Amino acid sequence: MNILFMGPPGAGKGTQAAAIINEFGIPHISTGDAFRLAIKQGTPIGIKAKEYMDQGLLVPDDVTIGIVGERLQQSDCEKGFLLDGFPRTLSQAEALEGILSELNTQLDHVINLKVDRNKLLARLTGRRICKNCGATYHVIFNPPKQEGVCDIDGGELYQRSDDNEESVGKRLDEYINKTAPLLDFYEQKGLLRQIDGEKEIDTVSKDIVAILRG
Repeated sequence: MNILFMGPPGAGKGTQAAAIINEFGIPHISTGDAFRLAIKQGTPIGIKAKEYMDQGLLVPDDVTIGIVGERLQQSDCEKGFLLDGFPRTLSQAEALEGILSELNTQLDHVINLKVDRNKLLARLTGRRICKNCGATYHVIFNPPKQEGVCDIDGGELYQRSDDNEESVGKRLDEYINKTAPLLDFYEQKGLLRQIDGEKEIDTVSKDIVAILRG
């Protein structure tokens, strides 16, 4: 079962990915995880990626594609995988098709978690973090017992600078602009499955499993 997860920041991809990999026994592959593994293993392309990252530069497409390709050849992907965060552009999607073709496999499903923009803003701007221990809260969905105070160590809670409405709005707009062509690309291939990401977490998980098992 080869799955690609799509959805804007705050849609719950990480939460749902955890449920799906447990259900199907396949690895969850994000670009960040793939980078870290390649660097840890000291592969040539991992070393190249580290050079860019150490300089604070964006890793070029060809290196990212190479690292994902390398990761998909690992033995734990033989029964399938769940890709998250890649591809982000049409050129990356086309490169992924080439990688999978070389591995004599293909995507089975592209799961897109749909959540209203205003709800995403509420989810992302409501996050609060403890200055001491780093525990994460949400003013609506997971509030601390005492406003502004960490339940664990009494530390002060703060809002990250990029969790304000303006920054979050820009991130969402950028995602929508970049990924809209990707959704069309996969819809034309008959792979796109739209999921209502506004339901309860367990309900969303059941909806995804029903599609994957259907």
